[in-house]
Amino acid sequence: MVVFSFLFGVVFGSFLNVLIYRLPKNISLIKSSSCPNCSHKINWYENIPLFSYLYLKAKCSSCKTTINYRYFFVELMCGLLTLLLYIDFSFTLDFFLYALFFYILIVLSFIDIEYKAVPDYLLIIIFIFSFFCTNYPFFQALKNACLFAGFFILLDFILSFYIQNIKYKLLKDIKLKTQKALGEGDIPIISIIGIILGLKAGIVAIFLAGIFAIIPSIYNLILKKDTQMPFIPFLVLGFLFEFFLNISSKVFS
Repeated sequence: MVVFSFLFGVVFGSFLNVLIYRLPKNISLIKSSSCPNCSHKINWYENIPLFSYLYLKAKCSSCKTTINYRYFFVELMCGLLTLLLYIDFSFTLDFFLYALFFYILIVLSFIDIEYKAVPDYLLIIIFIFSFFCTNYPFFQALKNACLFAGFFILLDFILSFYIQNIKYKLLKDIKLKTQKALGEGDIPIISIIGIILGLKAGIVAIFLAGIFAIIPSIYNLILKKDTQMPFIPFLVLGFLFEFFLNISSKVFS
């Protein structure tokens, strides 16, 4: 069953890759898969999760264009997360609720990485769905969401004011004149962290997200690359780290 849970996650990871690629482009989900470069129809044996990526050596069998690493990484990540959920919850209702919840977070993260924006309807879906996943009573969960969202809206206002008025004048960079500190999609994800983890663990998760985001930020600063980074992936990473840490501490306590 442990192996099955991993394979279960890997298969869903393959479908998540379809969502990540097609949702922002408004491409039908029932359309057969093809190479985005040469339109080569992908055969069934070229579409086996994990295996096909390695078998094809990360290249299209027709035009030899490199296949994005994301396809392999998302499948592997989904497999490992599903495996961890099975270890903690077995095949219970909580397992399926959290699995679906995490899958949506993965889709949001990778869309944000590529486009630095995410579909509003996915944010609404996962926000509503988070109330079915939390162990907190509805009004307590809603209170946590409002506290987290309210604080970060205020933080966004303060940081954006600094970027647009002080940093802009110091660096003479016209791009900073309209730059926001936090994206609109970050606030719902922050609220969801409060809904699921509560105040104390939620604060730790967001602190971890900030720590995780520092390394690529410093890297971009050194190389003088585009400093605007998607924050949702780091929020999700901090959330997952704290979520499984809390589950483990409860199991071994």
